[in-house]
Amino acid sequence: MEDKLLAGTVDADQLVPGGAHQLRRNSLGLVAVVFMVVSAAAPLTTVAGTVPIAFLLGNGTGVPATYLFVTLVMLAFSVGYVAMSRHVRNAGAFYAYAAQGLGGCWGGATAMVALVAYNALQFGLIGLLGGVAASMFSSFGLDLPWWNYSFLAVALVGILGYRQVDLSAKVLGLLVFLEYVIVLVVDFVILGKGGAHGLSTHPFDLHAIFSGSFSVSVLFCLGSFMGFEATTIYAEEARNPEVTIPRATYVAVLVIGVFFVFTSWLMVAGVGSARLLPDIRALKDPTTFFFKLAGRYVGGPVPVIARLLLVSSLFAAVSAFHNYIARYSYVAGREGLIPAIFGRTHSAHQSPHVGSVAQTIGAVIVVTLFAALHLDPILNLFTWVAQIGGLGVLGMMTITSLAVVGFFRRHGGVSVWTSMVLPLSSGLVMAFLFVYIFVNFGDLTGTRGATLGIVLPSLIPLAALVGWALARRLRASDPQAYAGMGASRP
Repeated sequence: MEDKLLAGTVDADQLVPGGAHQLRRNSLGLVAVVFMVVSAAAPLTTVAGTVPIAFLLGNGTGVPATYLFVTLVMLAFSVGYVAMSRHVRNAGAFYAYAAQGLGGCWGGATAMVALVAYNALQFGLIGLLGGVAASMFSSFGLDLPWWNYSFLAVALVGILGYRQVDLSAKVLGLLVFLEYVIVLVVDFVILGKGGAHGLSTHPFDLHAIFSGSFSVSVLFCLGSFMGFEATTIYAEEARNPEVTIPRATYVAVLVIGVFFVFTSWLMVAGVGSARLLPDIRALKDPTTFFFKLAGRYVGGPVPVIARLLLVSSLFAAVSAFHNYIARYSYVAGREGLIPAIFGRTHSAHQSPHVGSVAQTIGAVIVVTLFAALHLDPILNLFTWVAQIGGLGVLGMMTITSLAVVGFFRRHGGVSVWTSMVLPLSSGLVMAFLFVYIFVNFGDLTGTRGATLGIVLPSLIPLAALVGWALARRLRASDPQAYAGMGASRP
C-alpha cells in the first residue's frame, strides 16, 4: 500500500481518515466564498492606491487594457486550477495542488512560501491601514500615532479569526459591498456625464498599452487579484464544494477583473487622456486622485464616506489574509510539516484558532518593532514588506501551473487545453513576473543598493528551501503521512 501511495496510484480521498479537529463544514455558500475572495482584493484600496500609481509608473492611459490582459491571464490560469479543484479538496490550496501534482517536497516548499508570503502581505496591509487611518482621523481633529490604529485592527481581526468563519464572512461581505457601491456610484456618474471630454476607447489601443512600462503596469494590476485562491482555501468549509468552488473561482476573477477594467477606464475618462498624468503628478499624494474625482463628479458627503470606507477596505483585506494564514498553518500542522498543535481546531468554533493566535502575536511584534524604530508605516512597513508577499504569490502560482500539468498527466480526464496549454501559458507569464520582481525588487521598493533589496526578496526562496527540507524530514519519519500530503478531505 505504501508503495502505491508514493507512486500516486491511490486516490487522494482514500488517504484521509475521519476524526476530530476538522474545519467547520457546510458553513459557506457561493456568495460568502466570493466575498471572502474579493475582500482580499480590497476594491477601494486598489482604486484609491494601486490604480493611480499604476497610471504614474506603468503605462498611463493603457492601464484599463492591462487590467483586461491580466484578467484573461487569470482566467487561463483558473481553467486548470478549477479542473484540479474537482479532484483535490484541501484547505491548503496552492500547497495541496503542488503536493498532489508535483510531489510532497514541492508541497512543503509551497506551504512555507505561503506562510511567509501571506504574513508579509498581512503585516504590510496593517501598516498601510495604520498610516491611512492616522492621516484621515487627523484631518478630523483626532491626532493619534499610526500604531494605535494598527493595534486596534490586529485585535479586531484576531477576534474574528478566532471565531467561526461565517462571522468573518458576514463582516467582510458588508464592508466589501459598501466599497463596491461607493466606487460604482462615482463610476456611473462619470459615465452619465460623459467624462471630462467624452468617452473614448483610446485606453484600449496599442499606442496606449505600450505608452509606458507595460511590465510594471502588469505587476500592479496582478496585485489586484492577490488572494483569489481563497476559493479553494475554503473548500473544506464550503457547501457543495464540487459546485461552489469552481463557480466561486470564475465569479471572483470576473468580478475583480471587470470591475477594475470598468473603473480604471472611467478614471481616465474623468479627467481626459491628455490630462491624466499631469493631474496625478500635480497631486501631493496620488492616492487622493479618486477622492478628487468623487468630489468633482458627485460631491456632497461622498468623498468623506469614500475615505472612511478606504479604512474599512483595508480592514477587510487584513481580515481576509489573516484567515488564509490561519488555514495554511492549520493544514501544515495537520499534515506534519510544522508542530501538530497548529493542526487543531477550536472545540466550539471549529476554527483554526492556533494559527490565528500565532498570526496575531506575529503582527503585534512587527508593528511594535516598526513603531519603536520610528519607521514609516506606508513607505517602510507596507512598501518593503508587502512586496515580499506579492513575489511569493507569483512563485506559488507558477508552481501550481506546473502542478496542474503534472496531476493531469497521471490522472487524465480533461482536454489538452485544460491540462497543458492554458496552465503552461499562464505559468510562463507568472514565472516572468516572479523573476522581474526578484531582480528589480530594490527599484520597486526603494531599497536599491541596500542590503534590504537583496535580503527581503531572498526570504521567498529561503522559505521554499525550508519547506523542502521539512517535507524530506517527514518522508523519512512518516512515509505514509508524506504520501498523503495535500490529499482531499472528504
